Amino acid sequence: MSTTTTTGGARQSAAQAELSRRAQTPAQRVQHLLHGNPWLSPLVLLIVTIIVFSIVNPRFMQANSISLLVQQTAVVAALALGQTLVILTAGIDLSCGAICVLSMMIMASLAAKNGLPGPLALVIGIAAGLLAGYINGLLVTRLNLPPFIVTLGTLSIFTAIALLYSGAESIQDNRLPDILNWTGNSFSIAGFRVTNGVLLVIIMYAVVGFALSQTAWGRHLYAVGDDSESARLSGIASKRVLLSVYSVAGLIFGVGGWVLIGRSGGATPNAIPTGNLDSITAVVIGGTSLFGGRGGVVGTAIGALIVYAFTFGLSLAGVDQQYRILAVGVLVIVAVAIDQWIRKVKS
Repeated sequence: MSTTTTTGGARQSAAQAELSRRAQTPAQRVQHLLHGNPWLSPLVLLIVTIIVFSIVNPRFMQANSISLLVQQTAVVAALALGQTLVILTAGIDLSCGAICVLSMMIMASLAAKNGLPGPLALVIGIAAGLLAGYINGLLVTRLNLPPFIVTLGTLSIFTAIALLYSGAESIQDNRLPDILNWTGNSFSIAGFRVTNGVLLVIIMYAVVGFALSQTAWGRHLYAVGDDSESARLSGIASKRVLLSVYSVAGLIFGVGGWVLIGRSGGATPNAIPTGNLDSITAVVIGGTSLFGGRGGVVGTAIGALIVYAFTFGLSLAGVDQQYRILAVGVLVIVAVAIDQWIRKVKS
């Protein structure tokens, strides 16, 4: 008797679920789909962008153009990867570009001016990025300061340290050891030129993506971003998770400094002046929620490509720089509006 009742109840629940699904409007179905797959909307936008700009100017899809686009995206994609981890915890890092430049100038100056072996200079430079991220994490977790205020302050501090340490002097690639220039070396794949820096960024995305989806650390990170207090009450060491997130992000920014040397053909303290905002733009357009707990690295990679595809495509179309900036700004507002709409999804 009880078995029959249980079976009947299960059938009734399934029927109710099916009726609920059928009762949804097309807009609600799209809302549910995007909520479960944050990378889907930026992917559609990227495809539309490629099609439109290819029609406007066929040069957009040439191998040389695509190769250049991907190489230009690499540095900001690296910054956006670390930024994704921070934003997933409902934080933000305005100092990511400054950490990247600081790491770059430290490793380049140690090798070119102090005569340190290239591998040692590289390790120290990346370690400086890790330390900078760790300092951000300490200020957020130990002093309970808002991430926005903390990283706004450290943006100026790290920028000043980079300028003071390097003497505001640029260092050309011919003064640097081969290992620091390694990220700028390229190879050919089916007619496309791919730099080692691009390959390194792809590997970082794969590692971080695996950590987010397949490890306890990744699950805890999402839990903290979704509701920090609930995560703490469930036994997750929220502050420890946050500290690790800012530290890992700093490490990624440090590696980004290495990629930047290869991309810039040397080291300059004035590199990537818009890197901080570009990284946030890529993350937001990529579908990661500014309120934390939803998003991922696939969307971020697509978002970084969208930012540079728009800029590059509008440039090929002969559009003025001011309008390119305007277009990216509109993209950000639209992306945040879509995120707000998706967050209102009803189960």
